[in-house]
Amino acid sequence: MDAEVRKKCEQAARIWGESECAIALTGAGISVPSGIPDFRSPGGLWSKFDPNEVCSQWALENNPRGVWEFMLEAVGMFSRAEPNPAHAALADLDKKGRLEAVVTQNIDGLHQMAGNREVIEFHGGCNRFFCHKCGREFVFNGLEDIAEVDMPWMCFECGGIVRPDVVFFGEQIPFKALARTQDLASRADLVVVVGTSGEVAPANTVPHMVTSRGGRMIEINLGPTLYAEIADVSIFAPAQEALPRIGEMVSARQPGV
Repeated sequence: MDAEVRKKCEQAARIWGESECAIALTGAGISVPSGIPDFRSPGGLWSKFDPNEVCSQWALENNPRGVWEFMLEAVGMFSRAEPNPAHAALADLDKKGRLEAVVTQNIDGLHQMAGNREVIEFHGGCNRFFCHKCGREFVFNGLEDIAEVDMPWMCFECGGIVRPDVVFFGEQIPFKALARTQDLASRADLVVVVGTSGEVAPANTVPHMVTSRGGRMIEINLGPTLYAEIADVSIFAPAQEALPRIGEMVSARQPGV
């Protein structure tokens, strides 16, 4: 870690130490070190699948087998992943009362696995399944359960396709997730943005909700983002290196100091 990054980590820790209600907004970048490529990056799932054909309302109705070919690869990738030091740092700060909640655009469940107490999954989660037609919930105990089912996975009661509880293209953000995020943003005095460039709406509005009320913002990304004008500190470094360092310094400070 070079001197400039260390200096910015110290600055971020001072800001975080003064915070009374901090929230985090995370995106794909925080999970890349865990072995989950950004869907849009080379080698990501969208380089192998057309999202409109496997992850949309149209696909659920017209291409259920394609949906499940995509889901088998996605769930398999998620099942092999484990939280990395960036996830662990956020969970530790949560445990110590220095982080109110995590709002994530990710569907991999790694924040929960790391130990964060409140995780608002803006785009849903890939570990819950239900029938797209009748709404019946299905228990998911692992990839082995799905592998034993003839593809595509169909509801035994109504014949509808069983789908993950994630937001497909053309669907709305779950109301509860949206309402809880807005509530948190209305109270937070700090938002820490990790691994997201701010291109995906409406999650990209969360930092603006906080800063428009006078709150502060820290971002940790690999390079410049759309948040340049509102960030108090922009740390361009791997999250798995910067977040643990910031977390150690924040934990060493007294709240509000």
